[in-house]
Amino acid sequence: MNYWLVKSEPDVYPISRLRKEGVTRWDGVRNYQARNNLRLMREGDLCLYYHSNIGREIVGLARVAREAYPDPGAGGADWSAVDLAFEEIFPATLRLDEIKSLPALSGFELIRQSRLSVCAVKAEEFDLIIRLTHP
Repeated sequence: MNYWLVKSEPDVYPISRLRKEGVTRWDGVRNYQARNNLRLMREGDLCLYYHSNIGREIVGLARVAREAYPDPGAGGADWSAVDLAFEEIFPATLRLDEIKSLPALSGFELIRQSRLSVCAVKAEEFDLIIRLTHP
C-alpha cells in the first residue's frame, strides 16, 4: 500500500462534503508532478486529507476508490483524475505549524514542496500522523 496527501481548500471542497457525498472525482490537478502522483495511486491506497489556505491542517483520511483516468475537464490535454472515497474525519487535526515543529517530519513532502497538491507520504510519516491525530 502507498500513502498520499491530497489538498483542498475547505471553502471549496471540505472533508465534510466528501463524507456527505461518499465518493468524489479528484480532478483539476494542473501540475505535472502532482499529476504523476495521481497516476501512481492504486485502488485502496490511503490519502491524508489536508485543508489548505484556510486552517492549514490534516483533518482526515480518504481512500483511492478508482485509479487514474483522463480528467474529463482537461479538454483533451494529458491530465488525470482519480476517485476518492471518504474514510474518516480525525478526532484531532494536525496543523502545519505542528508538522513543521516535528523533527520526524522534517523531510515530509508537504513541507519540502509546499505548493504540490498531491504528495507522496512515507509509511513512517503516515503512521506518526495517524498516532498524533488519534490521541
